[in-house]
Amino acid sequence: MATETKTTMTEQQHDSMFDAVLARLDVAAKIYGLSEDVANVLRSPQKQVQVSIPVMMDNGKVQIFEGFRTIHSTVLGPSKGGIRYAMDVCEDEVKALSAWMTFKCAVANLPYGGAKGGIKCDPRKMSVGELERLTKAYTIAMADVFGPDRDIPAPDMGTSGREMAWLVDAYNKVHRGDYPAVTTGKPVGMGGSLGRDAATGRGVMVATLAALKKMSLSPNDVSAAVQGFGNVGAHAARLLSDHGIIVCAIGDHTATYWNEKGIEIHAALRYVKENNGVLKGFTGGVEIKNEELLTADVDILVPAALQNVITGDIAANVKAKLIIEGANGPTTPEADAILKEKNIIVVPDILANGGGVTVSYFEWVQNRYGYYWSEEEVNMKHDASMNTAFEHVWNNAQLYNTTMRIAAYITALKKVELGIKAKGIY
Repeated sequence: MATETKTTMTEQQHDSMFDAVLARLDVAAKIYGLSEDVANVLRSPQKQVQVSIPVMMDNGKVQIFEGFRTIHSTVLGPSKGGIRYAMDVCEDEVKALSAWMTFKCAVANLPYGGAKGGIKCDPRKMSVGELERLTKAYTIAMADVFGPDRDIPAPDMGTSGREMAWLVDAYNKVHRGDYPAVTTGKPVGMGGSLGRDAATGRGVMVATLAALKKMSLSPNDVSAAVQGFGNVGAHAARLLSDHGIIVCAIGDHTATYWNEKGIEIHAALRYVKENNGVLKGFTGGVEIKNEELLTADVDILVPAALQNVITGDIAANVKAKLIIEGANGPTTPEADAILKEKNIIVVPDILANGGGVTVSYFEWVQNRYGYYWSEEEVNMKHDASMNTAFEHVWNNAQLYNTTMRIAAYITALKKVELGIKAKGIY
């Protein structure tokens, strides 16, 4: 059994998201024995593109938006990663998320590298027409970056199948053809895959059940709190509840609710659908502060909203035995060390939320073949893939005597290192 080397990671603050990624990478590389040459390749993105996008707004004035696309790696295949629309999109965030995608795809054993993109904007304050013009202008600016065999975007925060349909339309016009595989997460009927909407949340469910089995706990005997009630959190809460887990707390950016006896998740879903997509005003629980959800007296905590919400201070008060990361980067490196000391199992983002990119891969495959699977077939393949990935990471955690997070990085590094050494460095 290898022994985990002590690190000063807990003594440092990581204000940069990319620095936080490198901190985990360096720990995993040292434990695994990754060659310095390979580590150096992975510390720097392969390509970074930044564009200025002029858009005619509804008021007749032109506004300039900043657009980003970072390709971290194409060692294992074309790069894959979402496009987010948010005011806090920046170079550092996109770099970090692109690296996470490299590792996430490797953990899921997909023939993809990692990428991420985004536009600095507030989509909630823009009309449908403005968003369409922005999306198509961004696509045209990235027309030589994107491609079914080069770089394949997908929806992320602030985007959806609607934006992906616009992206495909603009890309097709530039390249004078029909290329549905240029992006994933498209609407069903436009080449989208059945089962894609729920895939990330479903992956959280599969990872949760797999972890509970390792912990010798029955789903019928445990409770959970889910932070975030968007696409990932809502589906995760629904599927966990359907498997017998009592979901005592849910929350979104508008409100957070607690019910010791369990929240009726299907009632919450109906309320959100009828209330413009927000939880505020839901009567199925007592309203609490958002941070109280993170430290609630439950067995399972699912952070499925934003990054860096589990800080060192929060980690010190976490009561859950198991954390399943539905969001990207919800736990800081400082918090990781505290959770480890408390023997709290953390199933990391690059494993737990890999269901989305797994079904995105299935969508890409279906687009390339021009033949589409049933939802039952998609879910069956998804669950098998997620369970295999979980076993690989769990086994590496035991082999290297380390946490699930570092084991996930080791799992990814093994695969990426093989690709780099086989192809060579030029």
